[in-house]
Amino acid sequence: MKSFILASGSPRRKELLEQAHYSFSIETSTVEEIVEEGLTPEEVVQQLAKQKAEDVWSNQKDAIVLGSDTVVAFGRHILGKPKDANDAKSMLQMLSGQTHSVYTGVALSSSEGTVTFYEKTDVEFYPLSDEELEMYIRSGEPFDKAGSYGIQGFGAFLVKRIVGDYFSVVGLPLARTVRELKKLGITPNM
Repeated sequence: MKSFILASGSPRRKELLEQAHYSFSIETSTVEEIVEEGLTPEEVVQQLAKQKAEDVWSNQKDAIVLGSDTVVAFGRHILGKPKDANDAKSMLQMLSGQTHSVYTGVALSSSEGTVTFYEKTDVEFYPLSDEELEMYIRSGEPFDKAGSYGIQGFGAFLVKRIVGDYFSVVGLPLARTVRELKKLGITPNM
């Protein structure tokens, strides 16, 4: 069986693959993320996931390499990770009481080429008071997360409902990923 490598330092993606009983190593991609102008969110996440997977695969050509990327989109705005507390507050105010979309792209690189796919999940936030926003920002949780929140942590209190794959919002559409990995001969260790 080929080795399986996660091209991400994300603790959430690592936890999800462990939850699914995969054996894998981690080699974080160091590629500079470059996004072409005018791409849709689903194209952006697949392009970034592909760059990461192919970067690591170029040094590990006997492996199957998984790259992934997640963005939050509100209307035509793609929200990345916040630069600082003010940026986090601005993003969270924008999402307050609204529905936004979370896109997670996955790329699987192997000697057979690179396969990409994505999942889209719609997330509705409760209306958020200034006090709730300040409390959440003080928690420190928004700062390494696309859209300035983590659904799997304290940020769960922001979310009224989701339509789609919860795990995609966390950072990896697990059910779809398991099925795509199986096509490449990578299965959970049970």
